[in-house]
Amino acid sequence: MAATVTFHPPLRLLVVEDHQALLDVTVETLTAAGHDVIGIDSAEAIDELPRDFVADIAVLDLNLPGENGLSLAQRLRRVQPGIGIIMVTALRAVEQKVAGYEHGADLYLIKPTAPEELRAAVLALAHRVRHSAAAHPADFTLDTAAQRLHTPLGPLALRSAEATLLRALALAPDHTLEIFQALEQLDKSVDEQGKAQLEVLVSRLRSKLVAHGAPAAPIRALRGKGYRLCMGMHIR
Repeated sequence: MAATVTFHPPLRLLVVEDHQALLDVTVETLTAAGHDVIGIDSAEAIDELPRDFVADIAVLDLNLPGENGLSLAQRLRRVQPGIGIIMVTALRAVEQKVAGYEHGADLYLIKPTAPEELRAAVLALAHRVRHSAAAHPADFTLDTAAQRLHTPLGPLALRSAEATLLRALALAPDHTLEIFQALEQLDKSVDEQGKAQLEVLVSRLRSKLVAHGAPAAPIRALRGKGYRLCMGMHIR
């Protein structure tokens, strides 16, 4: 029997798998190993995660509906350089494995994956992941739980809505949110009043970011479409 390794606090794991039965088994396996696990069935469902949940390790199915595992891995790696990424797929071709590594995967496991192999893969990444943030600090790092942005000029306290919007922009494809997506993240009505409130929020947030060392246009308005985050930012 393999030795049990306990982490304090528990590792936060994100499992993205569109096959519901396999998703359930994977979540149960990793939860039983003592980890804090959330399972979702698509890349798009990331927007529905608790706002204070930032994964240490992501276990991604390659063939997801909509945005595939390769694109999602690349997006997660861009926002969280220290995250551990395990790609899981039935595709065995060498070129598929190479593509997985090129898009940010640390490990590439073939389905069906034995539970003990998955547990071992998670542990193999765990220590590197936990020490990565301390070893490679970012200029701008959003602490979602504390609602604080660490900047070159010191910590910046954020309002709840500001932290929520920054996190959503940082995680979004191309760092871009349409107006309705931003309003949904903020639990605001998709109407003229909601749009006006969003404009005020973005304007206030821009000013705070620039005052703490961000480039002149850290959040850009896309006319008639939405907003784009135009600065590097990590999340923890």
